[in-house]
Amino acid sequence: MTRPEMVNGFTGEHLSAQPQHIRELIARRANVLGPGYQLFYTNPVEVSRGSGVHLYDPAGNEYLDAYNNVVSLGHCHPAVVEAVTRQLSTLTTNTRYLQADLLDFSERLLATFPAELDRVTYTCTGSEANDLALRIARAHTGNTGIIVTRNAYHGVTAEVAAFSPSLGPTSPLGPHVRTISAPDPLRHDNVTDLLRNEIRAVIEDLQRHGFGVCALVVDSIFSSDGVQPFPTDLLGVLAAEVRAAGGVYLADEVQAGFGRTGAGWWGFGRHAVVPDLVTLGKPMGNGIPVAAAVLRHEIGREFGQKVRYFNTFGGSNVPIAAASAVLGAIEGEGLIDNAREIGAHLLRGFTEIVESNSCLAEVRGTGLFLGIEVTAPESTEPDRGIAQSLVDDLRENFVLVSASGPHGNVVKIRPPLVFSAADAALLLDRFADAAARVLSRRRA
Repeated sequence: MTRPEMVNGFTGEHLSAQPQHIRELIARRANVLGPGYQLFYTNPVEVSRGSGVHLYDPAGNEYLDAYNNVVSLGHCHPAVVEAVTRQLSTLTTNTRYLQADLLDFSERLLATFPAELDRVTYTCTGSEANDLALRIARAHTGNTGIIVTRNAYHGVTAEVAAFSPSLGPTSPLGPHVRTISAPDPLRHDNVTDLLRNEIRAVIEDLQRHGFGVCALVVDSIFSSDGVQPFPTDLLGVLAAEVRAAGGVYLADEVQAGFGRTGAGWWGFGRHAVVPDLVTLGKPMGNGIPVAAAVLRHEIGREFGQKVRYFNTFGGSNVPIAAASAVLGAIEGEGLIDNAREIGAHLLRGFTEIVESNSCLAEVRGTGLFLGIEVTAPESTEPDRGIAQSLVDDLRENFVLVSASGPHGNVVKIRPPLVFSAADAALLLDRFADAAARVLSRRRA
């Protein structure tokens, strides 16, 4: 069995078409990096620096970065640069020493959550946070069964990869894992009723096989399932079914959190449901590895009584300084409001483009997280080829987006929270031009 292709990944098929310098870099990567690494885009992008919403290649070409949510505040945000530099010159150690800065940040972070979520444990990555959260959930419930959506991605540790079906058939799911459909209102009516019935069936199956129900783990924007922000009554229904079966609801906010949806700090807030555990990751440190599991204190009681948990870098000074700067910038620069306003502008603009292009079935999203469904003309049949052509055309015209969904046919747009009206106008113009070119080539 061969390794499945990454959506919007460089496969090597076009290696001979790359400039000599790029071919040399790719060869050097192959000679020194370990297994599994992949590059974005049919024609990979070499980057040498970043600033704000832009990346630059060594030739000085400027790319509009409408995808990279690792730097949620944009590249090289001065507040984060200053905070990390200052902390590196002051102190770097772990959480086994009393430090007011760690407590100050933790109190500020928890204040952005519903009052029930009142404890936080730090890790370095979202994968680690999900791994830890599942350990906590198992200790609390005494069960092992996990429910995720059919194309979910939650991380790369062995434990978390076992419930990340988007990694493909060569990364098999654990026997304790069951999947349900993601919402897809374009193709299915009564989505909430459909998924209520599905989750009841998998709960029964987990119980029949002796696993019980430990947790429902859901990314509240259903990002890897193709960016599905609606319906907003769904997560509450699914969480209620899982809790009734003795499990917990774990909200994976690695992609949807920190104001990205424009509807408050956390993506689950749009769904009017309070999780039992929440995991945070990528955007938290704007490029500095820091992540966390946030939880109801009673959920963690059993784990805390039986396990001595320690993470050398989780919660250490430099990552916490970065995270504190991120929190301050989101608040001080009004970036949640900006995500809502610029996101609404983008949604309107993309809707106009979709209505005039027979290969674009739908645009959906909230805040600065949007997905554009690409299909065969006048159809709902997914068309990965056209989606990849759109992504590649934009890349050649210095705009970076990517693709998502179980069929790889949803153009995924996820710009930094500092995206401006001018940035949005450029993105819309370039996307409209790319869509026209791609459709014209298809008709030719």
